Amino acid sequence: MKYLLTFYLSFAALPLGVGAAETAPKPNLVLILMDDMGYGDIGPFNPKTANRTPKLDRMAKEGMKLTSFYAAPVCTPSRAQVLTGCYAKRVSLPSVLFPLAEVGLNADENTLAGLLKRQGYATMCIGKWHVGDQPEVLPTRRGFDRYFGIPYSNDMGGKPREPNGKSKPDRRPPLPLLRDDNVLETLAPADQDRITERYTDEAVKFLREHKDAPFFLYLPHTAVHVPLHPGAKFRGHSANGTYGDWVEEADGSTGRILDTLRALKLERNTLVIFTSDNGPWLTQGKNGGIAGPLRGGKGGTFEGGVREPTIAWWPGHIAPGSVCDAVAGNIDILPTFVKLAGGTVPTDRKIDGADLTPLLFGKTKESPREAHYYFSGNRLEAVRKGPWKLAIAPQNENLGKAKPAKPPAKTPFVPTLYNLDADIGETTDVAARHPEVVKSLQKLVAKMDADLGTVKQGTGVRPPGRVHKPQPLLLKK
Repeated sequence: MKYLLTFYLSFAALPLGVGAAETAPKPNLVLILMDDMGYGDIGPFNPKTANRTPKLDRMAKEGMKLTSFYAAPVCTPSRAQVLTGCYAKRVSLPSVLFPLAEVGLNADENTLAGLLKRQGYATMCIGKWHVGDQPEVLPTRRGFDRYFGIPYSNDMGGKPREPNGKSKPDRRPPLPLLRDDNVLETLAPADQDRITERYTDEAVKFLREHKDAPFFLYLPHTAVHVPLHPGAKFRGHSANGTYGDWVEEADGSTGRILDTLRALKLERNTLVIFTSDNGPWLTQGKNGGIAGPLRGGKGGTFEGGVREPTIAWWPGHIAPGSVCDAVAGNIDILPTFVKLAGGTVPTDRKIDGADLTPLLFGKTKESPREAHYYFSGNRLEAVRKGPWKLAIAPQNENLGKAKPAKPPAKTPFVPTLYNLDADIGETTDVAARHPEVVKSLQKLVAKMDADLGTVKQGTGVRPPGRVHKPQPLLLKK
């Protein structure tokens, strides 16, 4: 009895997540990915926001805020990074794909869903896919058992019917809503008003159907990308117009998912990560979000374009009310989830992400990666290590507030250094005061140049999937 008591007390003294994570069944994994949500759009990252987010506020109080969590500047690259654990340039998806794209995510890539399926997970994608819209590159061909959603952004589809009379025909293909590989219906603008509700209904159904075995749910929302389509229950209810309505509906959707996990008694065996694909589309004005204290927005590599409001929730494993300031990002989700599932990431090809479990379980405060690289398309624009961020090219705010003045012709860009701990808004260049830091970060840039290339394609770039004669996805008659 004495030895049993000693064992119990020593086990109880272990840090949160230690021991329990190693002896429990394989955890369920849920990734909620917002579209164009800003760092300042939700309460946990901006207590003064006009958007009411009580469900996310509670999620943060029960879990961990990751305050330096990075994505890509725009939609497609971010999704490619989530699914492969690689910088988008490595898998040749550095830019936004449009309907009838001739490329998509290569079948040779190890995807997050595919690797989890090997570990016995049921996998489902619900929402905006956006890494290829042809049948051969849809979710069910990239590791997901099931799919329900749209293949690209909600502003990219045409009207379901040809317009009449004097109006110009809309030459874009209709916006298709898919069930697995088949078009369930084509969405007129009014149909999108229920899209968040329908996604959430599907998610809740999936959770209930797979409560007895490990599952992976990937929920890349259409919200809050323009055009804005909050549901009837939320429209007109926020203090921040239509944009706030949709943020609040997304908060409610997240609440339904967490409440379902609690009702099914799965909360202590389910990791849920909430994040966004890129920063807010600031030029949309009242129809776009805000980046809070960060500079810039969607489309640029200033912090506002790529640093995302991120929460990790796993009661009993992640310390409640905790905050992680270490550098992490969506390239780290794949190796983290695969590790938790009991698998290993194949070594047949290089990935850029690293396992975040030591950070999530409070075992360390150090980033698992040597550095974070900020790509805009195929161009490397900056690198960060610790608090230091070195811009090696002009950082265009792009879809943010305004474009900075261009330097005179033939004038080389002078690298710009920011201390993000002291200057989160990237207002002051301190390169002249810290030449040794600049030199150290330039060595990291040279290292990446030898791999992916800072402008041109390096030897580490792999080809995308190719599509022969892409055709519109249409309802079958």
